[in-house]
Amino acid sequence: MATTVKQEAGTFKVTPLDLKDDTNEPEEKMNQLVNADSPEGEKQHQQDNNEESGSSTDEELKCKKRREKTKGYSDARHMRTHTGEKPFSCPTCAKDFSRKGNLLIHIRTHTGEKPYACGMCDKSFSTGSYLACHVRMHTGEKPFSCPTCAKGFSTKSQLIIHIRTHTGEKPYACEMCDKSFSVGSHLASHMRTHTGEKPFSCPTCAKGFSRKGHLVIHIRTHMGLKPYNCGMCDKSFRNSSHLAVHMRTHTGEKPFSCPTCSKGFPSKSRLNIHIRTHTGQKPYACKMCDKSFSRGSHLVSHMRTHTGEKPFSCPTCAKGFSRKGSLRIHIRTHMGLKPYNCEMCDESFIFQKQLLSG
Repeated sequence: MATTVKQEAGTFKVTPLDLKDDTNEPEEKMNQLVNADSPEGEKQHQQDNNEESGSSTDEELKCKKRREKTKGYSDARHMRTHTGEKPFSCPTCAKDFSRKGNLLIHIRTHTGEKPYACGMCDKSFSTGSYLACHVRMHTGEKPFSCPTCAKGFSTKSQLIIHIRTHTGEKPYACEMCDKSFSVGSHLASHMRTHTGEKPFSCPTCAKGFSRKGHLVIHIRTHMGLKPYNCGMCDKSFRNSSHLAVHMRTHTGEKPFSCPTCSKGFPSKSRLNIHIRTHTGQKPYACKMCDKSFSRGSHLVSHMRTHTGEKPFSCPTCAKGFSRKGSLRIHIRTHMGLKPYNCEMCDESFIFQKQLLSG
């Protein structure tokens, strides 16, 4: 449609050519003020926008109300961290929670529901966050780095625990002794040394353990599993700590020193046993006689003198022994080994006591 434009007093009059001579329509119908500075134009612009965006304004008001409602809920939820209020109770065990979401997650411990499945293996989890942490085991992702040593971790909680190795912080204190721990689970395990609780039982022999990790290691004694192999000899071990101690027999490292005589030891447990030679402490008492021992293994061997048990048999003659060391010495009689040599003559002996008694 063709138009003519005529400027009049700071405004533009726009007249369509096909309506220019039409006197039936009022002139106002043919003129449109388009100057942005005109108050009339601005008012009309606002009216037009309001008409066009009426529905979107209603939607914005609804969103605003939702935000205000959500903010109120968020504030109330936060206040529970101060008040200790826990309004959500488990219908099964009556345990209380400050958040409904936490209750829903807890209920899955009763139902066994694990709706979050790993797409890379057959494991499932009760929460999405547990799945996210697990997936990093497959990807190797470690997004949380220690600010002190730059070591990476797959979860923030693991990083927090690690940082305590640098700071020395041990926020979990035992109420029954003066020990403290950097990890809550370590305190829980320690408490069982006071209570004697052993909630983890071997399915084969029913022996109880205070820690699940100890049970896992014990089960390997039934299965004969020794998954930790020494790279310097052909020995294998049931757990990694035993391998670490064994490696020191190759390296000669003795990082644990006696504060009394400065003698070094490859493991802390051996140091603790040695310290008892200075203190005279014998914490392992026999319940069938008045004897006590500085080592638990010595008590176990001693108990066999009461029971008559001889669990170690010679593979050559089937003779039984109550101690593994006694069997080892006996085997030398079949092999003709005499490892104890006299430094003053050429005599050799099977037993050390034969050498010493001369």
